[in-house]
Amino acid sequence: MLSFALNSARVFLTPRKTAPPIRKNLAFLKPYLRLHRTSTMCSPASPPPPLVVVKEKIELTEAEEKIFRRLLDVVRHFKLPTQLRVAGGWVRDKLLGKESKDIDIALDDMLGREFCEKINQYLDFMGEETRDIGVIQCNPDQSKHLETATMPVFDMRIDFVNLRSETYAENSRIPTMKFGTAEEDAYRRDLTINSLFYNINNNSIEDLTGRGIQDLKSGIIETPLPPKSTFLDDPLRVLRAIRFGARFNFSLDEELQKAAADEEVKAAIGFKISRERIGHEVNLMISGNRPVKAVTYICDLQLFWVVFSLPQNHDVALSERCDRLSVAYMDAAWKSLQLIGYSIFNDEQRRLYLYASLFFPLKNKETYSTKKSKKVTLSSYVILNSLKLKVSDAETVLRLHNAAERFTSLITFLASDENSKIVDLELEGEHFDVPPSSRKRILTGLLLHQIKDYWRVALLLSTLLYPNIDSAEDFMDREFDLEKSRETYFSVMNAINKMGLEDVWKLKPLLNGNDIMKTLQLKNGGPQIREWQQKVLKWQLAHPDGTAEECEEWIMQTLAKRARLSD
Repeated sequence: MLSFALNSARVFLTPRKTAPPIRKNLAFLKPYLRLHRTSTMCSPASPPPPLVVVKEKIELTEAEEKIFRRLLDVVRHFKLPTQLRVAGGWVRDKLLGKESKDIDIALDDMLGREFCEKINQYLDFMGEETRDIGVIQCNPDQSKHLETATMPVFDMRIDFVNLRSETYAENSRIPTMKFGTAEEDAYRRDLTINSLFYNINNNSIEDLTGRGIQDLKSGIIETPLPPKSTFLDDPLRVLRAIRFGARFNFSLDEELQKAAADEEVKAAIGFKISRERIGHEVNLMISGNRPVKAVTYICDLQLFWVVFSLPQNHDVALSERCDRLSVAYMDAAWKSLQLIGYSIFNDEQRRLYLYASLFFPLKNKETYSTKKSKKVTLSSYVILNSLKLKVSDAETVLRLHNAAERFTSLITFLASDENSKIVDLELEGEHFDVPPSSRKRILTGLLLHQIKDYWRVALLLSTLLYPNIDSAEDFMDREFDLEKSRETYFSVMNAINKMGLEDVWKLKPLLNGNDIMKTLQLKNGGPQIREWQQKVLKWQLAHPDGTAEECEEWIMQTLAKRARLSD
């Protein structure tokens, strides 16, 4: 349930209900939209952000000055009336004091391809080498609603596109585009903080909605036009608002929150946006700098099961607060990662670590896949069907879930010297005549061999479960001890390093398949060879200094012992 808290005394002069049509002159909208509606979402981890430091002017780098000077040379050479504007994210980031290489040039009187051709004509006139022009056709599924031309200017690739206005059909997020004014172009953008222009011709910042700079300073995410109609036109903007809100630690405007949680908007997210686009936006959130804040916004806006949709006819029993439980796991996982060191995992490991923690409540719950009528875990279903991510993503998350549970059962032994507890432990029906310390090494080595270079990821995940693996649903009701999690992680990691197993999956087998066939005097391979390869791995883990000859001797002795027992 959404909870709102006003952090400003600013109010609407007129309530926003429907989006008025865009006109050539948008001055009529300014008194209607000028004042902010602000709030912060109620979350213990998300206090109201402080006012943001925004620069009064844009400071160009030497490279940017050189590029913009060249573009103006083209305009002057051909005596063009063209106004050159840098649009969107570059302007926002520069005002926030962040560098950006994403320069998009908006043109008021020609297509991007036409201006690129002018650049090449100018280069030819100057005796310089012309550049290849790339044309990116409109692709609504990738949020490309208009043709974009791209070419390198000096050492930076620049995108060129014309200013535009847009109208939407009722059942589609693909707009009808036409040339527009700079003001129309600003108002048709997703967020006010993305609607700013930098006019290269006169070296000025243009805030044509009248709210972009103030929203940057206030740390507010809101739309240039009324949010509900904006979201119904293109529901992807809901996810973009969430992503930018999390990225900059900004608050979501109160009316934007209400619109995003509206049942009509939620339905539009389901039927207007492809699952690939939803997955792309979620991936950007999970890979961003504040993934927990993004997922918390999704949950607070009652969008969790809209974004991470489940099969319509699934018969899996889920708790009413399963979405909150997912966020709680992810929050603990993120804090644990920050505590032990963000850089211990690479980008891909961090991404899948967070997905695995987010879907912990779904890990052992199965449903039927809609395509092949076979059972899959709910976490795999969401990754493959709701987010349309890679098959390897689903497989890795499943492996992480399984490995985390197995790690949890091993932590007590790996973090202590009490080997006696596992003396009688069976290894998949195979008893090895080895000391308890070797059995510990075998069990650990088999697990790491299976999960490979994701073993540290699985280990950190296991600290979320340990020691209450059987009460995972109660995670929100018990206090998670971050420091204890850190101690457990490093204790087990040190034990693994002490056993020399940190890279065990790279261990070269003493005997390959052909060697085993020769030892067993078999002519053909098959399941029997794979079974013996696993046994050889166990023997090798128990005898790290063993030789191939000793391993062959062990196989022969094992066969002889079986023969005697069968007589």
